[in-house]
Amino acid sequence: MQLQNLRKKIDQIDEKILNLLNQRADEVIKVGKLKKKNNISVYSPEREASMLKRLKSINKGAFRPEDVENVFREILSVCRSQRTILEIAYLGPPGTFTHLASIKKFGKRPNYIESESIKDVFDKVERGEADYGVVPVENSIEGVVNYTLDMFFVSNLSICAEVTLNISHSLLGAKVKDITKIKRIYSNPQVFAQCRSWISRNLKNAELVPTESTAKAALRAKKDLSGACIGNKILANIYSLNIIASEIEDSPYNYTRFLIISKNDTPASGKDKTSILFAVKDKVGALYDALYSFKSHKINLTKIESRPSKKKPWEYYFFVDFQKHRSSPVVKKALKKLEKECIFLKILGSYPKES
Repeated sequence: MQLQNLRKKIDQIDEKILNLLNQRADEVIKVGKLKKKNNISVYSPEREASMLKRLKSINKGAFRPEDVENVFREILSVCRSQRTILEIAYLGPPGTFTHLASIKKFGKRPNYIESESIKDVFDKVERGEADYGVVPVENSIEGVVNYTLDMFFVSNLSICAEVTLNISHSLLGAKVKDITKIKRIYSNPQVFAQCRSWISRNLKNAELVPTESTAKAALRAKKDLSGACIGNKILANIYSLNIIASEIEDSPYNYTRFLIISKNDTPASGKDKTSILFAVKDKVGALYDALYSFKSHKINLTKIESRPSKKKPWEYYFFVDFQKHRSSPVVKKALKKLEKECIFLKILGSYPKES
């Protein structure tokens, strides 16, 4: 009797939640009509970031902050789809970490467009075949994804948001279940690096075969009688593979950061990050003078990375991330000062900093 009463109470709560969700969807449809009338983008990274931050701050119940975010991400995704279905390009095939990061950011309702390469993601967004693109930019263990950085030299797209994914790897196989029978392992080169110690302990004689993505590695392993692949365990369900070993990454603190690219700028959310690309003049202390522009205005740099210009030997561009939005008066002053020290300066975008 007590269990029945509790279940009845839960059913009543569920009905209230459902009614409120439908009310929310009705209001979102009204917002969508206003946005369409005023030619405003359907997806608002700054609004969603502020909303999730507020909800997590007022949460006093059993839900953890990540639980609140996971639930409301899907609510946002479903409500947004009442107005339009977003087209999201990602580095495919299905099951890649970029695919998982895309779902974490946009939910399950968008139409996800598989892309063969990082360049292909950029191209699809630039041609208007996708509203947004998701590309990996750096891993906490192996560092930056150079190809993504290089694409910003030639692309006019902006960074409008970011998402970070905790990376966990599994050893998967279709034809082979005994680890001692594995002769080849397929995966992305960065994944091999993230599992280097485990591989040397358990499969030191296996051939490492690089692939463009973990999903393509799964497709190769599926056809190989003596092969296996390394990737997320979700690949097992997608490609009918067996999980041979789990959590084989060398470090549990393994995160990859992804960037959301689009043709649109993102307004300030109150807790933002800005990414820029610049090249300094060929003189002694040029980089110091450039970076001092930020120190003098008390702007915190969160990342700096150098890349060859590919135009002249020993000439470099610098990628810098710093806190605050590009519209901030203090940032405008710092960038104006920086520009005087540079031969080239490009603002890649300001976007909500993921908490």
